[in-house]
Amino acid sequence: MLNRARIAVLVSGGGTNLQALLDAQRAGALPHGEICVVISSRAEAYALRRGEAAGVPGYVVSRRECGSQQTFEDGISALLTQYDIDLIILAGFMSILSAAFTAQWPRRILNVHPSLIPSFCGKGMYGLRVHEAALARGVKVTGATVHFVNEIPDGGEILLQKAVEIRPDDTPQTLQRRVMEQAEWQLLPQAAEMVAAQIIKEREK
Repeated sequence: MLNRARIAVLVSGGGTNLQALLDAQRAGALPHGEICVVISSRAEAYALRRGEAAGVPGYVVSRRECGSQQTFEDGISALLTQYDIDLIILAGFMSILSAAFTAQWPRRILNVHPSLIPSFCGKGMYGLRVHEAALARGVKVTGATVHFVNEIPDGGEILLQKAVEIRPDDTPQTLQRRVMEQAEWQLLPQAAEMVAAQIIKEREK
């Protein structure tokens, strides 16, 4: 069917952001998009089981097993072609994609980052490290950002942001959880629907 943008979700870990997307799709909050495939960089990623439970096929493309970035990205690209993908969403995907890869998908790769970019972002800033840095700096507000992916880590155009207050008793773990619940899980489905709707609009011109 041509009335929905076909989405691939790239994962590496537990898949909570994938679950937020699957839940949004089930609730009818992703009317212009359809999650068609889950691609994991790690065979043990729980995200694969989340996809399977929702009836979405899952595959593993391991950077380590592929041996080179080129072979790794070729493996991903083959699956994207196989499933006729329109939009890629990075949901806790722990591998950096090359400039050559991202250039093939202008404004078609989304990522969610657990801070208000440009704060606490860039190469090496992911997961708990981001929240540790925010607490160490003493900022009073953090949040999450959904942005398009380009050749610069966390450097692409910002689509959506949402602020989350930092509490005096926060640990990196409690802050991480609240940022996910209050920002990431809300923003990512919203952004996916925005871009999917734009893809359909362009297709129908």
